[in-house]
Amino acid sequence: MPKALFLDRDGVVNVEKHYLHRIEDCEFVAGLFDLCRAASQAGYRLIIVTNQSGIARGYFNEAQFLSLMDWVRLQFSRQNAPLLDVFYCPHHPTQGVGQYKTKCLCRKPHPQMLFDAARKHDLDLQESIIVGDKLSDIQAGRAAHVKKTVLVGTGHHVNEADKQAADLFADSLFELKNQLFPVVDEACA
Repeated sequence: MPKALFLDRDGVVNVEKHYLHRIEDCEFVAGLFDLCRAASQAGYRLIIVTNQSGIARGYFNEAQFLSLMDWVRLQFSRQNAPLLDVFYCPHHPTQGVGQYKTKCLCRKPHPQMLFDAARKHDLDLQESIIVGDKLSDIQAGRAAHVKKTVLVGTGHHVNEADKQAADLFADSLFELKNQLFPVVDEACA
């Protein structure tokens, strides 16, 4: 069974911006594509799992989100790091509007997006990794029994308790790539 590198979107894939939904506002986090290429070469499938409460709050709609994600997929592909899929939660339990105001099982820290990805793509969660910038990402990974939960300091403020909750912490995606997928010096091998 294949394994996955699950990536949170805001703060991990793209620079954290206030409810990002426009292509012209998207800026990728430094080191993202190096990390993703290394993960792909190591046999991981790349999947984004993201809470998108901006949809729930009415700041943008699902069509706008999906249009941006089509463009993001194209950028990953151009970088030789193709995304297998994108899973998102459009709900919020208290700030949502209409059908989007609901307590759901897909919003992280719940693990439903990871379970859905595993079922759809026949993934081995116990060999997979989740990378996030918030404790809710780590909690979702733990609830899904992924092999490794990784917290990065590329988005939201990370405190010591959050760092301790994760299996691994990295300040940057460059550092994370070197921790997860170190380059072996062939002369020493």
